[in-house]
Amino acid sequence: MSERSVSRRKQQKRWYTVLAPEQFDRAELGQTTADESDKVLGRTIETTLGDLNNDASENNIKLTFKINEVASDSAYTEFVKHELTRDYLRSLVRRGSSKIEAFITVLTTDDYRVQIQPVALTTKSADESQEQAIRRTMIDLVRESAQDRTFEQLVDSIVEGRLSSAIYGEAKDIYPLRRVEIQKTTLEAHPEEVAAEEETSVDVDEEDVGDVVEEDEAAE
Repeated sequence: MSERSVSRRKQQKRWYTVLAPEQFDRAELGQTTADESDKVLGRTIETTLGDLNNDASENNIKLTFKINEVASDSAYTEFVKHELTRDYLRSLVRRGSSKIEAFITVLTTDDYRVQIQPVALTTKSADESQEQAIRRTMIDLVRESAQDRTFEQLVDSIVEGRLSSAIYGEAKDIYPLRRVEIQKTTLEAHPEEVAAEEETSVDVDEEDVGDVVEEDEAAE
């Protein structure tokens, strides 16, 4: 390829302004370049809640967005992940205390599948039964939260700290807690993907039932 061809190809590339979802006020996340708009789709961009809100105290919260739509020179995104920085998580751990984690997969009212990972830090070392009770409380409250909320509402509850505060309020009566956080939230599947999985599952189940019926008839 000649130098002139390479130069022409570079000139054809366009810059796209990457925007956060509407629930994050369409904040500008940065820019990306491509020679075709379709090549922008699927790209991810990571930022902090502090950058979005212009608040350095929230820089310990990382947010990941994925481009799912392009219009003119704008690239629109969807939320795909929230997580606390490793340094912040390490700062929460104290010698002689307990770190209690849970991994919960939930379905929102608008059929998004999300994995949520809360963590509770106690003031002193809790015994096994207390840890189990705190973990059960975290699981129950996360599931209840998802049952009453859309995907956007659930993400807001997590990012704004309302879900972790609710867990703290319930679990602190089991054993004294120093902190409760949602350490990670991940979008696992969109509604159409969940529906397709359910349809496939139903088809398999029906085939299995048919096989059983045929075997029974053959036995008779």
